[in-house]
Amino acid sequence: MDAQIRDIVTTELAPTATAADPGGLAAAVYAGGQVAFFTYGYADAAAKRPVTSDTLFNLASLRKLFEATLVALGTERGELQLDDRVGKYLPELHGDYISRVTIGELVNHTSGLLLPTDHPPWPNETFSRDQFIAMLNSWTPQKGEQPGKQRIYSHAGYVLLQLVLERHYGAPIATLIESRILRPLGMSSTVVPDRGEDDRASMAPEIMRRMVQGYSRDGTPIGPPGDQQSYYDFAGTGQMFSSARDLGILLGACLDGAVIDPELRAALQMTLRESYRVDAKFGQAMAWEHVRLDGVTVIDKPGGLNNASAYIGLVPARRFGIVLLANRGDYPHEIARYKILPALAQL
Repeated sequence: MDAQIRDIVTTELAPTATAADPGGLAAAVYAGGQVAFFTYGYADAAAKRPVTSDTLFNLASLRKLFEATLVALGTERGELQLDDRVGKYLPELHGDYISRVTIGELVNHTSGLLLPTDHPPWPNETFSRDQFIAMLNSWTPQKGEQPGKQRIYSHAGYVLLQLVLERHYGAPIATLIESRILRPLGMSSTVVPDRGEDDRASMAPEIMRRMVQGYSRDGTPIGPPGDQQSYYDFAGTGQMFSSARDLGILLGACLDGAVIDPELRAALQMTLRESYRVDAKFGQAMAWEHVRLDGVTVIDKPGGLNNASAYIGLVPARRFGIVLLANRGDYPHEIARYKILPALAQL
């Protein structure tokens, strides 16, 4: 990879992942059809286990990209439509508001949904599937929201999207993501694991040894390696785990069409297209976000928990992309959106 690219990336990333900072960082940079990896710090500081390009991180809300791709692939194959109302697949949803929400509105955050699990003050309890459905049926907009008329980021909307996909295809969300996206792309280290009773990913020991220990931004360990967090107490609602190496494959698939399956290639491109213009600088696609900066448009998706941070960003016009994975909360991923990608785009 060009020395200029490496200089830009290391100049920006190295100061954010020093020995004084908690945890570590793994990055993948895609340029000119090639991927380079950058790693810093520890996957587990107590064990002095360093981060590598194959270390497994919690992806937090980057998982939404995969549900969005399932929806896009379903539309490409004629299996569902974006304007299908969710009640077509989940007839138990009969509330006045939720019965008018469509799959397309869920996938681009224009449904107007804003459940208690979506914003502070966060609830202390967890919710079963039946309780979730009951919340949706009783929900009414607080400020006059209407389906499709505004952009409100909604975690609950994507949990509902999971249930729609599982009902429609008759399979768990992990199986759908694995069979329809991960396996065709060759992403063999990306998983949606079951969540055990201890809120830890239920995985084989050899996989668990690659998991990071998560830390708060001040360096306090939070949860065990493989920690999963969710307000929803039913299968499939935990997080996804992946490595910088595996997500480098996704960069190539999105930027250069490095996908054997033509329908999956088209689906990935569909997810990237802006479908709701928020303002002059910001737009929403299918999970992806559009940010128009001076002379460059970045298409990206950040994600984060109190012990994990993740980011993937693309400049399709220049075929540049970057992945950042950190095992600490509040890692400053904006550095990729506002500094690294714009600098790369000017080369």
